[in-house]
Amino acid sequence: MYQIECDTHTHTLYSRHAYSTIEENIRAAKEKGIKLLASTDHFSDMLFGDYENVKNYQYLFCSNNWPRVWNDVTLLRGVEADIVDMDGNLFGHDIIISKSVTGDVYDPEKRLLDMVCERIDFVIASVHAKRHTIGKSISENTDMYIKAMENPKVFFIGHIGRAGVPFDMDEVLRVAKELKKPIEINEHSFFWEGHHQSVCRDVAIRCAELGVSVCVNTDAHMSPEIGETMRVQKMFEEIGFPQELIINRTKESFLKGLSDCGIEITL
Repeated sequence: MYQIECDTHTHTLYSRHAYSTIEENIRAAKEKGIKLLASTDHFSDMLFGDYENVKNYQYLFCSNNWPRVWNDVTLLRGVEADIVDMDGNLFGHDIIISKSVTGDVYDPEKRLLDMVCERIDFVIASVHAKRHTIGKSISENTDMYIKAMENPKVFFIGHIGRAGVPFDMDEVLRVAKELKKPIEINEHSFFWEGHHQSVCRDVAIRCAELGVSVCVNTDAHMSPEIGETMRVQKMFEEIGFPQELIINRTKESFLKGLSDCGIEITL
């Protein structure tokens, strides 16, 4: 059994298709022996139709009010932002906010993405809607992922193995290693059968061969899922994945990983 002390891809009610509060997730983390939890709700057009209404995003703006340690669990603030175009841009990069939550006029106006990133620790960049990738080549998809990884606030690409976008695995892993950023291996990817499971396995095997760090997360959408990574661990045991390449094996190794790639956090 692998040592995995951190769960750094989790969701709360704010994500709209998740079912637990941040406190319920913290309680579950404590019960499971998780030392560090990152709450990373969706930041995408899955949430609201009225993108320019800044009031919809107060939950994210105010996450800096969360305690850094809650019920003996270190709590990080993040988002899972959608990659929205072939340039690797993230949701909110082109949404201009002219007024504050209280109605005060911003002069100059602000980008929604910038407003959210000011308050959070790191971003998971994921592909959910694939319409912008339709008809694109493997090379173009690879460039998209690399450009997203190059964003200084992005720590890793979310569930790259099940996004359904073909890419040059070795090239993405090479750049991830160069940027000192991990590749996520996501427990949710093993909830149902499909080709994506073999892709996830291939990603893990190649990470082991190339010495690329991985981040093993639940992608929990309800509190009982927090810390439950047995499907991933079973696959790791089958392929002999090295413990030392799991960046979230301890709280210290995860925080060091953030620091090594230039994401500094004050606890």
